[in-house]
Amino acid sequence: MGFSRIYTKVFSFQISNLMIYWADHLHACLFHSNWISALPCLVFKSEDPNGPMYYKGMYHLFYQHNPSSPLFGDIMIWAHSVSRDLVNWAHLKPALCPSDSYDINSCWSGSATILPSGKPVILYTGIDSKKHQVTNLVEPKDDSDPLLQEWVKSEKNPVMVPPSDVEVDCFRDPTTAWQGLDGKWRVLVGAKTRDSSRGVALLYHSDDFVRWTKFPNPLFGSEVTGMWECVDFFPVSINGTIGVETSVNSECVRHVLKASYGGHDCYVVGSYDPETEKFLADSDFSGSVSDLRLDYGTYYASKTFFDNAKNRRISWGWVYELDSKEDAIEKGWSGLMSLPREIWLDESGKRLVQRPVEELKNLRANRVCLHRKKLEGGSVLEVSGITASQADIEVVFELPDLEDDEEEVEFLDSDQSDPQELCKASVQGVYGPFGLLTLASKDMSEQTAIFFRVFRCHEGYSILMSSDHSKSSLTTNVDKSSHGTFLDMDPKHGKISLRCLIDHSIIESYGGGGRSVMTSRVYPKLAIGEEVYLHVFNNGTKTVTLSSLEAWSMTKAHFNSNDIQ
Repeated sequence: MGFSRIYTKVFSFQISNLMIYWADHLHACLFHSNWISALPCLVFKSEDPNGPMYYKGMYHLFYQHNPSSPLFGDIMIWAHSVSRDLVNWAHLKPALCPSDSYDINSCWSGSATILPSGKPVILYTGIDSKKHQVTNLVEPKDDSDPLLQEWVKSEKNPVMVPPSDVEVDCFRDPTTAWQGLDGKWRVLVGAKTRDSSRGVALLYHSDDFVRWTKFPNPLFGSEVTGMWECVDFFPVSINGTIGVETSVNSECVRHVLKASYGGHDCYVVGSYDPETEKFLADSDFSGSVSDLRLDYGTYYASKTFFDNAKNRRISWGWVYELDSKEDAIEKGWSGLMSLPREIWLDESGKRLVQRPVEELKNLRANRVCLHRKKLEGGSVLEVSGITASQADIEVVFELPDLEDDEEEVEFLDSDQSDPQELCKASVQGVYGPFGLLTLASKDMSEQTAIFFRVFRCHEGYSILMSSDHSKSSLTTNVDKSSHGTFLDMDPKHGKISLRCLIDHSIIESYGGGGRSVMTSRVYPKLAIGEEVYLHVFNNGTKTVTLSSLEAWSMTKAHFNSNDIQ
């Protein structure tokens, strides 16, 4: 269960027209909004993705849900949706609801594990009768049912309780479990210690998945982050984009530890030794802008799973709201889900790379293309022929004269610079800002700029990637803070690519081939429906080459489609 509680809105699932729209027109209250059609039955509050898995031909996504209000409430349950293709979804009845002393005050976040027998089990956080956070176990009533519509709680619950050195309300969100060569199961639980603000990933062992024993030392911790929520731990291959099952551990993989804190999903990459139970990370969490993040925008409480149907690891995150409680109540819902993303380790072995799952391309229609366009300083070029409110855009920029103009490019001490302070698309630099003006009104009074800007730095060049929200809406009661990060690539030796998935009020932006990802949650008032425009722009003084642009309208996905049953 994430810091989600302080936000307001129901949940919508973005799936580029693919959004499972349970309240918004975009990422469908379960996903994005307009990509899906509204389903009044789900017009409430939804949050953290829980227990995603692939089972007997079906993709399952559970998620935190308040069935009675668009605000976070005293009773949260596990809602449940299924899909054959990660695009078209059906909503099922809730999987977990409070019922016993160990979860009577809510069923909070957790994860699914597929046992060697092929049966799935779930560990989740229960808020017990004393308001303590405990870990509980459930299994399917009928594991021959591909929809997994019935779940049975273990008679041994709770299977884990807060240890003496951990706050009773800071012990939650168990991970997917993994099995070592010794046959023992391992699982992590996010926590905060009593004597400090130290965030930790507590490690537990079990021989039978029912009786769990805490390992003496946490797998990893940080003195500066505070509570760790929605911890995730998984292996990634060092040889390409293929995903690996969670229990895999060999010289061919590295491990990723993700922790949610401070409103962000941050991670470190390192080596895990199951014999000593030590995780040696390449870096530490700092609680600052220097931390590696899965997403540099409005994104939290993510969860991954291994998709054995296509040998890939898929991640989902919660897109929280940036407007007020009053807006949520008026709207009747809050909270959305990101698009599902494939995730792997980049060639350097230093960070993760992400891209939207391939299945989303099945929604593409009305393709338009531009090639080899010179964008002189101050130019704005409209992209027409697609539905700009629901679109998938891939664009590539080149800077052919960069080395000749090196001395003119602004110098930036990137080691000490905060990218958030540089996120104004209206500022004129030498190379940039250049990129896309999305969700723009006809008079340009509303627009969300997704852009790059190039600086010189001690190591050569630094590329800022930003989402400028200062003009994203004429509404005044929303948070319009912009997002920014430095892209890990050299503009002298590669083209600068950007892919944006636009869905009415959500934009997911993938820069540098997915090296950095940024989710923008915005609230346009003029740029809606057919009154939405898309532009390529260059606000720098130097000419930028638009190497290529391909854009597609996105068609709607289906909800509760008959072919899922």
